Formats: sequence, structure tokens, C-alpha cells
Amino acid sequence: MALDRTRTLRGALAGAAAAAVWAAQQPLDQRVFGVDYDDVELLGRFVTNGRAAYPLGLALHVANGAVFGALYANAGRALPVPGVLRGPLAGLAEHLATWPGTAALSRFHPAADDLPQLWGSGAAFAQATWRHLLFGTVLGELERRLNPPDSEPSPIDPAAAASNGHGHAEYVVSLN
Repeated sequence: MALDRTRTLRGALAGAAAAAVWAAQQPLDQRVFGVDYDDVELLGRFVTNGRAAYPLGLALHVANGAVFGALYANAGRALPVPGVLRGPLAGLAEHLATWPGTAALSRFHPAADDLPQLWGSGAAFAQATWRHLLFGTVLGELERRLNPPDSEPSPIDPAAAASNGHGHAEYVVSLN
């Protein structure tokens, strides 16, 4: 499949925006689900500890969203489901594919002692499901709006082309 650079860039933009929405709403879902789990912090603390962890984690989170969005923009239309479901299903598929990795966080993450236990927590799974559903919904809708469906240009109607909106030229010519 050949990649369309414009479609890819627009998909990346949609994915970055969807990841930013995810990050912005995390304080709310932490209250709703009762799990003090922050994906931005998790990513940032993989790389560093201290004040730079959150901004760096946010940059990584948005970049991950952009990569996912770019891939989705090129492959999403091949999914045999209605367009409105493509984004949410892609987000949920990513969630289900990556969630088992949370089992390894307690062994491999540099800040594992400071992170909540995710693997085995139903509330954390529900919270992550919500986040991926939100991400996929925002991604799907933004990508759909930024990359309208491919369509052949319709032929120009000769009658419409003959008129400039103020009548037909034949009529003006016949007045003389």
C-alpha cells in the first residue's frame, strides 16, 4: 500500500490531538475510576525522574499518538466496519494488545515503586479502556474530517457551467 504524505500528516495531527485530549482529561478519570495512574507520568519517568518527567512524558505521549494516527490514516479505511466505529475500535484494539505489558511494569519500570499496581486491577483496566475509547473516538472523527473519503470528481453539468448564476449567455446575446 502506497502512503499518501498528506493523508499521513493529517492522520498524525489527528493522533497528536487525540493524545492531548487523553492527557488533559486524565485528572478527571483518575477521580472517576479511583486509580492514580497517569500515562504521561509513566512515559516521562521511563526516561527521567524529577521536574522534566512530565513535559518529556507529554511529548512522548503526543508523539505516540501522532505515530498511531499516521498509521490509522493509511490503514483505517480498510477496516470492514462503519466509519464512525473505526477510530474507537482501533483504540480499543491497541488497548487490548498493549495491556498485558502492564504486568511487566513492576519489574522493569525505573519508577515502579511509585506507580500504582495496574496488572490485575479491574479499575485500572476500566480506566485504560475509557482512555483508549476516548482517544480512538477523537482520532477517528478528526481524521475523518481532515482526510475526507477519496472520491472521483463528478463531471460538470453543462447547463450549470453555461450559467454564471445570473442567467444564460444565450439570452443576453439574443437581446441585441
